[in-house]
Amino acid sequence: MRDRSHPDSDKIYALLEGLKEQLKEAGYIPETRFVLHDIDQEVKEEALMSHSERLATAQGLLSSPARSPIRVIKNLRVCVDCHNAIKIISKLVGRELVMRDAKRFHHFNDGKCSCNDYW
Repeated sequence: MRDRSHPDSDKIYALLEGLKEQLKEAGYIPETRFVLHDIDQEVKEEALMSHSERLATAQGLLSSPARSPIRVIKNLRVCVDCHNAIKIISKLVGRELVMRDAKRFHHFNDGKCSCNDYW
């Protein structure tokens, strides 16, 4: 299920695993109802952790200077689960995360989003 074609894929997935534990400690509950495959709960959670916006955010955290903003551009809408997770990630890492999806810009900072969770 995990794409390993990126040269830093091991580091990216290791960072996501570490963030997964921190997210759960911060109160994150995966929105697995948006995974439409008929698979068990644990595999659904794993599928959510492999969404492109999370991979891009992890790559940005690994490759950019501390405290610098991270910008991600996506041609699809950000799913509700990723939106919720990235809000918490912005608070955990203390960085501004800017995500452009098909409809709007989302500026995540200190656990909040500029869209005020408007969908």
